[in-house]
Amino acid sequence: MSTVPLPERPHLGQLRKQAKEIRSASGTTLADAQRALARRHGFASWSRLVRHVEAINARSWTYTEAPVDEPAADRFLRLACLNFAEDAPQRRAEAARLLGESPGLPASGIGVAAACADVSQLRQHLSAGASASAPTGPYGWPPLMYLSYSRLDVGLDDTLTAARMLLDAGADPNDGRFFLGLPTPFTLLTGAIGGGEGDQPPHPHSIALARVLLAAGADPNDGQALYNRMFSERDDAYELLFAFGLGRGDGGPWRRLLPDLVDEPQRALRKLLAWAVLHGQLQRVALLARNGVDVLSPLNTGITPLETALRNGHSAMAELLRGLGADDAELDPVDAFIAAALAGDEAAVEATPETVVSAARGARPGLLVWAVAQRRPLAVKLLLDKGFDVNARARSDLPVDEPWQTPLHTAVEFGDVELVRLLLERGADPGIRDHRFDCDAREWAEHFGRADVIDLFA
Repeated sequence: MSTVPLPERPHLGQLRKQAKEIRSASGTTLADAQRALARRHGFASWSRLVRHVEAINARSWTYTEAPVDEPAADRFLRLACLNFAEDAPQRRAEAARLLGESPGLPASGIGVAAACADVSQLRQHLSAGASASAPTGPYGWPPLMYLSYSRLDVGLDDTLTAARMLLDAGADPNDGRFFLGLPTPFTLLTGAIGGGEGDQPPHPHSIALARVLLAAGADPNDGQALYNRMFSERDDAYELLFAFGLGRGDGGPWRRLLPDLVDEPQRALRKLLAWAVLHGQLQRVALLARNGVDVLSPLNTGITPLETALRNGHSAMAELLRGLGADDAELDPVDAFIAAALAGDEAAVEATPETVVSAARGARPGLLVWAVAQRRPLAVKLLLDKGFDVNARARSDLPVDEPWQTPLHTAVEFGDVELVRLLLERGADPGIRDHRFDCDAREWAEHFGRADVIDLFA
């Protein structure tokens, strides 16, 4: 049964009202109505739904702009720390400027001292009775969270000493918050490791800081950290997490608190595998296999990793999976054509009957977006030659024909000048607006700072 996500910052009063409305409309008991509502949202029972909502609301945070009269210390923390909403490098530069102008800021509070890894001031705050675990600052975070999410240029020794001081004083190594009320917590590890859809930078001493947290008891099965790093080719964070037990155990305190929505360890790793196969991340798939992740059985799409690799033209990935024991897969004619085009197999593409090509255009009208996102110029040329729409919309992160953006938007996003030039030559319309942000290709180029691409629109 498909489920409906809870809204951001879910409200128990509203959920109770909905349950009563279900009872009135269906003539059932209140208990049955509550159970039905819980299951609609993906929970095993009403009590589990209530526990989840209470946990979310107790530790939820949402980025908001600073009030005009905000204290200097709070403004500094907003600028110095990742918030996954406004994380431009200029903010960190502004934080450094404020600290340079007011070097006494760490004395103003334990959160600022933690973000600056100011060991001397931290010691003074703790000696004066400041709590190492109580919420503080503009986000209501514990001090160690400001340290983990800070992106100031601080020293390695000071960072690790400050982290250990806070842990020794009672900071919880598994602490975290629910960003926008999302069910996967943004933990201390999440902050240290960095990454995400906006390619947020890791802490300057990411791996060393994460190691201290893990040694202190942070659970390595950190769903948000796994997700945030999957966009990068770097595996250092995953290697560290595996060394501390990633993929083993019960999922730690957050899964025990929210068992319905926080993935168990192996399920989380299989999601990571699915992304890695789809995006041709060879080293990551090999790393997952070495650490006992099942790389052979079907993914949640019902398709095996090997077939997924083949369908997306990842020949090297397919060979890796065969070497790991995967049984070969036979593609139907449409999928075989798409695979050949994405792999740049000109001979196979030219040998495909037009009836199959036409069926492929109907099945995957936005395929050019995926080919551009995979940075495959030959595949783009082959698909254009076979009549795929140069202005079709689709997603760029997954091979899905959800109408997000055009191939031209996608080439601009990746700053691929040659693909932008090719698409324009083949009739791409730079005036088409995407469906998510309502911007044309030039506005995307301005947003991403692609000056060399903007010149092509002239």
